[in-house]
Amino acid sequence: MTAREPTALEREIAQLVIDTLNLEDLAAADIPPGQPLFGEGLGLDSVDALELALALQKQYGIRIESDAKDARSHFASVASLAAFVEAQRDACAN
Repeated sequence: MTAREPTALEREIAQLVIDTLNLEDLAAADIPPGQPLFGEGLGLDSVDALELALALQKQYGIRIESDAKDARSHFASVASLAAFVEAQRDACAN
């Protein structure tokens, strides 16, 4: 099975992860959309998640509730973050 090409938003979020967390040794293309961001994936931790949440809120003007039970699943991968950002944008537009 071949990995699909990332969307523009996924590439943008991958770059935001790199820039926000100072991962200078990586390029956006090095983070496949479905790769786990935490644990055995990219190896991020809870402090990284907080920094990333703040950056996403600032960049996209969205709101991330830290106590939301599904917040953890939104941060699973670049693809899930992109889907969350899109959903938040759509909700704000309505």
